[in-house]
Amino acid sequence: MNIPFLDNWLKKQGKRRPPGDFGAESDPDRAAGIAELLSECELLRARAGDLGLELDDSPASLAALDQLPPRWREDPEELPWFGNDAGLYLGTVIVRTVPGARWHIWPGGHPVVLLASGRELAVVESGADWALTGAPQLAQVYAEAAEA
Repeated sequence: MNIPFLDNWLKKQGKRRPPGDFGAESDPDRAAGIAELLSECELLRARAGDLGLELDDSPASLAALDQLPPRWREDPEELPWFGNDAGLYLGTVIVRTVPGARWHIWPGGHPVVLLASGRELAVVESGADWALTGAPQLAQVYAEAAEA
């Protein structure tokens, strides 16, 4: 995933965009800003809200998402965006609740989650797979990350 608007946001903050780690040790303000930007997931939050589910960035909300009927599969144009948002939301929950987890941006703008163990999670791909097929379940990916 490329995040071209990230460059504009960083320019407004008066900061250059370095590739790589956006953990607390690099720049706490930048890390918080990037995490906030990646947590928006507007399409996912809107569709979940339409189905009566308010996403509160908790592990329980991932399990609740797993139980929703996959109506998003009915719109082939929206499906990739929904999957992308599901992955970013998964990453957001992991970063906010798993000790030592942080966002890492690959050159080219691809976000992944780095766990304290050094393991890298391709959460966007996990979200896209989940949106398309229902597997792996978001709660399962979270549980594996929390154990690592």
